Amino acid sequence: MIKPDLTLPIPADVGAVHFVGIGGAGMSGIARLFLAAGVTVTGSDRTDSKTAQKLRDLGATVYIGHDAANVGTADTLVVTSALWPDNPEYLRAQQQGLPVLHRSQALAWLVNRRRLVSVAGAHGKTTSTGMIVTGLIGLEADPSFVNGGVISSLGTSSAWGDGELFVLEADESDGSFLLYDTAVALITNVDPDHLDHYGSTEAVEDAFVTFADNASELVVISSDDAGALRVGSRLSAERVLTFGFADGSDVRLHSVGSTGPVSFELDYLGERYSGQLRVPGIHNAVNAAGAFAVLVGLGFDPAQSLEAIGSFDGTGRRFELHETIGGVSVYDDYAHHPTEVDAALSAARTVVGAGRIIAVHQPHLYSRTQLLAGDFAETLERTADFTVVLDVCGAREDPVEGVTGALVSDRFVDHDKVAFISDWQQAADFTASIARPGDFVITLGCGDVNLLVPQLLDSLRAVESR
Repeated sequence: MIKPDLTLPIPADVGAVHFVGIGGAGMSGIARLFLAAGVTVTGSDRTDSKTAQKLRDLGATVYIGHDAANVGTADTLVVTSALWPDNPEYLRAQQQGLPVLHRSQALAWLVNRRRLVSVAGAHGKTTSTGMIVTGLIGLEADPSFVNGGVISSLGTSSAWGDGELFVLEADESDGSFLLYDTAVALITNVDPDHLDHYGSTEAVEDAFVTFADNASELVVISSDDAGALRVGSRLSAERVLTFGFADGSDVRLHSVGSTGPVSFELDYLGERYSGQLRVPGIHNAVNAAGAFAVLVGLGFDPAQSLEAIGSFDGTGRRFELHETIGGVSVYDDYAHHPTEVDAALSAARTVVGAGRIIAVHQPHLYSRTQLLAGDFAETLERTADFTVVLDVCGAREDPVEGVTGALVSDRFVDHDKVAFISDWQQAADFTASIARPGDFVITLGCGDVNLLVPQLLDSLRAVESR
């Protein structure tokens, strides 16, 4: 994979822009905003998709397959860290001396002209960003935004608004969240993730301190998460709001409901506010508390802010229901860290009733799997009734000898609760064969495991028709 130089200057005029991998959730959202800003956009991706067609409908030229000729007369190339250095479009741009921007640099070119709300953290960024955007729209602030997933009620992951605020899911994985001129920074939590980039937990926390201290107006940070507490103790920012269950939180969360769409109460400035979400899970009550802190920190009315957040109904690939066949409901979730898996399956437990939870887990990254295999096994064994483990999605990493999905399944204490199946069709057929009416089947991972969902649905149909 390429390692972009985030220190390179961003051109004042990017001209016509070509996106390599334009169909991805993040890249397509940025491309959509460039089109809205009047920029000529072209792009390419490995396969065609509804996302690619939507971009064509908006005026982009989208090629299927990667070819040097696709670069055409572009003035700037936009890439992600997942790009291989032998990509023909990347090589053509280098040959022509074109500026090659990481997607975060391209985004910085757009967002640094607005009053920016940046959301960062190991978990909960996409949902928290979606809640803030939903709240601002309900408060008639008409924000621009780029989220890491489609906001269900809006049907899009990005939009260009007329208001002064721009809300951004800021990616800390490669340090690119430090590129933005942030006014309000939200830190959901801080875990020692992305050590392939940072090298140590200390370096991760140093980056979050820099991110927070660069915020010109306000820092909103968790009062419960251990990593966030360490970061918070080091901040020099003048204005900080904390949120969470902890006593003394500026926005204190309590009285969280334990079943179905989550209800909760918040204490803020001596007043109590009751909230109700359309999505389940204690973690979503926590996300809502953080979003509430951002909105009131921006000066919006507390009661109206919480009411507006309550209309949020989820984002794509976050506990997303696809279909129910023969009484078996098939969900997909982006969870790719033990903490996220715990949150997703704990939320599922509040709504599955008497049914069982069957997790289909795709480990993501060889380095993460090697480091956290035991944590994944413990979490899955505790929160799911049965787990099917697929092989590792390596994404930007080269394979590591001996690191497969079996590294997770072998760490289960009760091997009757897990199966390692590397073949996707066999995994789909096996999962359908053990599922019963009332069960939830949930694919888990941030790789391409969501593409298994159609196979799961077909396998369930085959079982139902017998």
